[in-house]
Amino acid sequence: MINRIKAFLSGRDTESTTAGRYDRSDLQVAAAALLVEAARMDATIAPAERETIKRLIRERFSLSAEEAADLVAYAESRAEQSVQLFGFTATIKDRFSHEQRVELIEMLWEVIYADGQLHAFEANLMRRVAGLLHVPDQESGAARKRVLARREAAATHGRKP
Repeated sequence: MINRIKAFLSGRDTESTTAGRYDRSDLQVAAAALLVEAARMDATIAPAERETIKRLIRERFSLSAEEAADLVAYAESRAEQSVQLFGFTATIKDRFSHEQRVELIEMLWEVIYADGQLHAFEANLMRRVAGLLHVPDQESGAARKRVLARREAAATHGRKP
């Protein structure tokens, strides 16, 4: 209830899940939908990609595991209904700082590499999203390298990336 009041006072979208478990802002939905779209680019969402999306959403928006799962499910349905990225990226561009947009680009790279492969459609998506978010190629490339370095370090130490 307190979250709904805070959301109302801050002007956030308070559309709730069908179970009514939490409030979603349009910003959270937009970020989650872009992550889902990145995972769908190679025609299937691998279990590792879905788990990565849930983890990133949970961490970024301080959600419980259940809230993150609900948000991702909702974002999947929104992404399937949408034919363009502009609505999602416009919300993020307008409401995230430059540093937060770079962080989202890094999250997208993390989802893309969750299955261990970079597909041509995924690379194309990243170029388009980075452009729409006004994140230069150099910064997107640096975010990609950070993700790859983390994955390599995790593999070297026998951890799951």
